[in-house]
Amino acid sequence: MITLFGSEIYRGSSYGGWHPLRVPRVSTVLDLTRALGWLPADRFRVSPRAKAAALTAWHTPAYIRALQRAEGEGAVDPDTRSRHGLGTHANPIFPEMFRRPATGAGASLLAGELLAGGGRVHNPGGGTHHGMPDRASGFCYLNDAVLGILSLRRNGARRIAYVDIDAHHMDGVEHAFAHDPDVLLISTHEERRWPFTGAVTDGGIGQVFNLPLPRGAADAAFALARDRLVRPAVARFAPDAIVLQCGADAVEEDPLSRLAASNNAHFEVLAALMPMAPRFLLLGGGGYNPWSVGRLWSGNWAILSGQTIPDRLPTEAEAVLRALRFDGNSRGRNPPDHWFTTIRDAPRPGLVPPEVEQRVAHLAGRIAAMPHAA
Repeated sequence: MITLFGSEIYRGSSYGGWHPLRVPRVSTVLDLTRALGWLPADRFRVSPRAKAAALTAWHTPAYIRALQRAEGEGAVDPDTRSRHGLGTHANPIFPEMFRRPATGAGASLLAGELLAGGGRVHNPGGGTHHGMPDRASGFCYLNDAVLGILSLRRNGARRIAYVDIDAHHMDGVEHAFAHDPDVLLISTHEERRWPFTGAVTDGGIGQVFNLPLPRGAADAAFALARDRLVRPAVARFAPDAIVLQCGADAVEEDPLSRLAASNNAHFEVLAALMPMAPRFLLLGGGGYNPWSVGRLWSGNWAILSGQTIPDRLPTEAEAVLRALRFDGNSRGRNPPDHWFTTIRDAPRPGLVPPEVEQRVAHLAGRIAAMPHAA
């Protein structure tokens, strides 16, 4: 079973014309994969909208009521803003502010059920890893990653590995599972970037591995993390299911981070992890350049579903990318031609910074001390 979830709610909604999440992302993935012939009807499923009761598997009922009320009224009072983080610059009021995140959460919840017998699911509308039980945080109104892990567990997956290669630390997921011996947590993220959590020394107790990467870290740093952190830790943990949060903001062209990877770094982490568990849930996440997000997540779907990524896109697929706009950002003024004509970036190997080698060595020592799966 190989399935991609999507919904037209992503095409028709936006956090606002000034917000980083004004750009089309999931709709671009759907359009591009269809143009390439990679998304037959039997592999596509419309994301359901999670019901409020299902969301309280982790979120508080008071918060879910506040989120629904904010959408219905189009406003929040000062107490709600202070308590629940709604109506802020990062988490604004907009017409679909409950329905849109509930759609992403609904797909991750359903994925846990569909994967009970094994398979692979891609939910590009998911990956909202900053959401907290009682408040919105970091553009994330709900935490579908946490809900997806809980759903996998309810449907028979005892040991779950969560790997997060977004440019921002997985603070909400770590909050949920840092002390759970049956969840492995691994995060690579840019150091000294919001939410300013995830130091390499964090998680010394339990199975939490944080690898902060310095500004400019590129493919070689990600390859080192993949081969000496991600694969060894996951292999030793021996999970029943893997969840990969594949935020596209770690690539060089993203306006909200200063990492310098090509999308090959993400593709190679995905390809390395896929054989390591019978159930695989691939999530979206960050990513604020519409071309780099659409190309990366479409390439992820190609890898997940066994498609061949062409060297040059056919005319119909190229037209999808040429139709995108990135108004209000300097990176959208003169986009390079390969953003229109290719899926795969040219490699950007770079050098492995000495501090990354030191941090990986420290984490490798902790991996060696992990108990073997029973």
